[in-house]
Formats: sequence, structure tokens, C-alpha cells
Amino acid sequence: MADCAFDVAGIGNAIVDVLSHADDAKLHSLGVSKGVMTLIDSDQAEKIYAQMGPGVECSGGSAANTIAGVAGLGGKGAYIGKVRNDQLGQVFRHDLRSLRVAFDTADAVDGAATARCLILVTPDAQRSMLTYLGACVSLGPDDIDPTVIANAQVTYLEGYLWDPPQAKEAFRKAARIAHEAGRKVALSLSDPFCVDRHRAEFLELLADHVDIVFANEAEITSLYQTDLDDALRQVREHCDIAAITRSEKGSVVIAGEQVVVQGAEPVSQVVDTTGAGDLYAAGFLYGLTQGRDLGTAARLGGICAAEIISHVGARPEADLAKLVAHTSFITV
Repeated sequence: MADCAFDVAGIGNAIVDVLSHADDAKLHSLGVSKGVMTLIDSDQAEKIYAQMGPGVECSGGSAANTIAGVAGLGGKGAYIGKVRNDQLGQVFRHDLRSLRVAFDTADAVDGAATARCLILVTPDAQRSMLTYLGACVSLGPDDIDPTVIANAQVTYLEGYLWDPPQAKEAFRKAARIAHEAGRKVALSLSDPFCVDRHRAEFLELLADHVDIVFANEAEITSLYQTDLDDALRQVREHCDIAAITRSEKGSVVIAGEQVVVQGAEPVSQVVDTTGAGDLYAAGFLYGLTQGRDLGTAARLGGICAAEIISHVGARPEADLAKLVAHTSFITV
């Protein structure tokens, strides 16, 4: 598959992250619950956004974080997600393209505004998140570009997007195109709450459409409603590769009868675990699409995850390509 235009094409919720500092008094005045994620409607989103202080706006969402990580490692990434033709939609598109990620999904010209996650960071490093899903959940099968999918080694599906019916159709269409072109399909289970809502459908996806699954320990045990050892035994019957992250215990990768156990990379201080799974997937998929063995791919995932949890935010602060270039198994 070396002739592919893209290493990884991601499909997910296109969300702009808006990060701003605030004190407890500001949270109280805005009616924000500290340290948790709250879903909000469009009126709340506009009101709170207008009252936030100076901040940073960048493209976000789980699959977008993964594709940005792939690009940061030197891979060729593409992204499919829905934004509105508004200011934040322009921010999202410009930000991803500035990372050399191909993003050509047409803007929504009416309906809900671009999705956003308003993140208020207090001096104690607590992140209070208010999420407006907006336009991103309107992505449908017509937004799937067959040329992009057929020319990506791996198409990566974000489990968070599985809720809307039209997104399910889009995922199945993308998987069909990928497999007809001889490519691979990966799925992130995203969150235990996603698994609880969609267990039967996720199991069907794994059995019929997915070659590679990414999950943490809570997600995979929830999927099979059993302990980790039994879940690992069952998942090998459903897909070719399962990459399971285990926080400070590292990760375990299952591929048929092959089992790879990879320890966690050292981190001086865990600051913020947001995006750890996204960047693990980025490192793993980069390694896999560059022809690396599963152990190397898992270690690359661990290195990227360790970088993310060492600071606030779900995008790397370090140059990932330089970071992995210092490891003995990478040839630059």
C-alpha cells in the first residue's frame, strides 16, 4: 500500500476547542460546573463564548487529534468532518490544513453552527468543558469522499460520532469503499458511555467492518461485559488487530495468536490525560502504515501519549517527529 496518497484518513466530530483561563468567580458567574464536561445548546454556546477572556482556538475532536498526530510524526493525513461556513468553521479548516492535513469536506451552509468545546482552565489546572455539538453531527454519507478513502492505507472511525443515523451510514459507506480498495478500517471505541449505548452495533461493526480496534481497558471490558483476559480472547475473533491502552500499565496488542505487551513511557508529571488515547492511536497507526512491527507501533503510540499527558491540551507541544527520531528503532 506504499502507493497510497494518505497513510490515515480520519472521520469524526469536527469540534473547535476554545481554551481560556478563568477563576472560580468567573465560573460561578457563567453558571459553569467546575471540572466536568457539560453539553450545551447554541444559545448557551454563543453567550458563554462572548464572555470568555482571551484564549486559544484550534481544531479539536478525537479523530482530528489523531490525524494531527499522524501529520506531526511525518505521516500523510486526511480528515472528513462537518463544519459550518462560519468563523469557527474557518478556524477549524485553516488549523488542520496548516498541519498539512487534507480537509476538503464541504461546509454546511445552513443549520447549526460549527461545534465547539469551550474550555475554562482555572489556576488549579482544572478544566471545565462546555460542548456544543452543532454542525459536526450532520455529517452523512454524501460527505464521504470515495477518492480519499480508497487512497488511504487506513480509514480511522471515531466512535463518538456513531450516534446520528446518517453518521452510521457514512461509516458503513467508508468501510465498504476502503475494503473494496484493499485498505484497512480502524475504529476507536472512544468512551465507555459510547460502548454502553451502542454495544450490539459496535460488536457488529467489529465483526463485519473493522480490521483494527482501539480501546482502553474500561471500554473493551464494557464491550464484552467481562474481565480483561476474556475480552482479549473474544476481540481476536472479531478483528485483525486490537490495541488496548492501560494507562500507567502501558498497552497490549492482540493480533491473532500474537500478543505484544508494551510498557508505558516514563513521564515526569501527569498534567492532563485529555487526548492520550487519540495520540496513542496516532503513533500506532503511523508505525503500522510505515511498515513497523506491532511492538514498535505500540511503543510509538506510548511515546505520543506520554507527550500529551505531560501538559494541558490534546495537541502536542513537542515536535513529535523529532521526539521519535531520538529512539533507536526509527530511521529518519
